[in-house]
Amino acid sequence: MKLVTFRPAPDAAGRLGVVLDDIVVDVPALGAAIGEPLPATMLELIDLGTPGLDALRAIIYDRSNLWPMGTARPLANVKLLAPIPTPRKNIFGIGLNYAEHVEESSRALDTGKEMPKEPVIFSKPPTAITAPGDPVQHDITMTQQLDWEVELAVIIGARATKVAEADAMGHVWGYSVLVDISARDNRRAGQWIYSKGMDSYAPFGPMIVTADEIEDPHGLDLWLTVNGVEKQRSNTKHMYFKIPALIADLSKGITLEPGDIIATGTPEGVGAGRDPQEWLWPGDIIEACVEGIGLLRNPVIASGPAETGGKRS
Repeated sequence: MKLVTFRPAPDAAGRLGVVLDDIVVDVPALGAAIGEPLPATMLELIDLGTPGLDALRAIIYDRSNLWPMGTARPLANVKLLAPIPTPRKNIFGIGLNYAEHVEESSRALDTGKEMPKEPVIFSKPPTAITAPGDPVQHDITMTQQLDWEVELAVIIGARATKVAEADAMGHVWGYSVLVDISARDNRRAGQWIYSKGMDSYAPFGPMIVTADEIEDPHGLDLWLTVNGVEKQRSNTKHMYFKIPALIADLSKGITLEPGDIIATGTPEGVGAGRDPQEWLWPGDIIEACVEGIGLLRNPVIASGPAETGGKRS
């Protein structure tokens, strides 16, 4: 299924929705209309596990597009939020997970030239999450090297502790798109969380596609444009550490829980790796896409003091 968190009106709370072509079915409203207790949020649905997802799927597809009044509306008429607007804990980020990105990073960001022997792990706080269409904040007093990274996001559905690679995919609930925004001039002694974890630095969405609908997550095209100009294009088959390896490695020492998010790394084409280097500035539009999941579009806006003295390169 294709699942979203949406707001039906500007002052409404976020609600769980199922996307069917160009409509969104309001799950809690549908539950109220048919007398079934259905989850109201994405995390509530994830917590129900496979039985809850199967039950919702059966209800949705048994209705054959005959929706009670007020339970379905055009997708274009709702505001999409991040699929999980407030994760329970930090997003797990994976660095240097595509060979060409390792090479460009070694030239531009003083990282090693060799492929890492183990996954490189950092994190982004829940406050970094940004909804589809919402702005990425550019504070010129904080950064003049704001960069982009398109990534496939993995959503965990079942608790994972010390999981073997052979069993890891059974813990995946679904997939989404995440843009790892990075202030390259805010890396601190090799620590990345401040550079990558500031408010608005994790555009996320537009939906979660459940794992059963993605036949091979290691065969998806992904790309990113800035102001309509393509900057990144690759395929998830080029991940160095594949999803089972990432889950196995993380879960050796950190228990993964339902609703946890793993951003699996970015391919080449980031601004820091270009010659000359390119950075994001207020007025720019970022569009990121992963095949089979959807397009995520976010503007960059000025925040904090007036943007003066900035320079495009």
